[in-house]
Amino acid sequence: MDNEIGTEQAMDGAVFSARHDRRKVTDWAYEEVRRAIIELKLKPGEPLREASMAEQLGVSKTPVREALARLEQEGLVETTSFKGAVVSGYSATDLQEIYELRELLEGAAARAAATSASEETLARLRAIVDQSRELRSKDDLEGLAELLGAFDLVIYEQVANERIRALIANLKAHLTRIGRLTEEIPGRVKASVEEHAAIVEAISARDADGAERSMRTHIRSVLTDQLAADQARSEPGRPA
Repeated sequence: MDNEIGTEQAMDGAVFSARHDRRKVTDWAYEEVRRAIIELKLKPGEPLREASMAEQLGVSKTPVREALARLEQEGLVETTSFKGAVVSGYSATDLQEIYELRELLEGAAARAAATSASEETLARLRAIVDQSRELRSKDDLEGLAELLGAFDLVIYEQVANERIRALIANLKAHLTRIGRLTEEIPGRVKASVEEHAAIVEAISARDADGAERSMRTHIRSVLTDQLAADQARSEPGRPA
């Protein structure tokens, strides 16, 4: 009962925009629910009840059902025998597999940046690091998290290999959601600032090996913190 109340309270208009003019209703419902999951407005483990969601979205249950089916294929929703459809979470194995793939893809992106990034791109990366340090000094974690996300996008843009770009695009929803989860880990966002600075230093020096190595070190550091936080949340009596 408490879960049902919590879900209904979460879906209060701040979760969904309730606007779908000139858009196919099914596609719109899919994008709204997907966005809410990625932005953690619908959190891992939260039940997704078709009737309640349809009412909040202002549509019938059919487009909601179809949206949930698409999201299940993407790994953002899972169906359980007890709760029905719920927002998927990440096990330790899930995180290790995703971060292993992230390490390969972003390592390649950092190498590409060191090889071919323009001076304008280098200036953008340096500016992000400088702004990140400034926000860190002000303890502005929300603004800092946005800058760290912008850093990733600039790095992704440097990849010319279309297949690698496609893999990054396919993984991006999970990377964004996991990134938001890591923002909640004390000290994680601030630690990323200097790890990003090391990546930029290597890219600026046109050191492809160093750029890839620094990126891999950063990703392994984030994974270590994520796994430690998950373990702490799962142990009774320990703070999340």
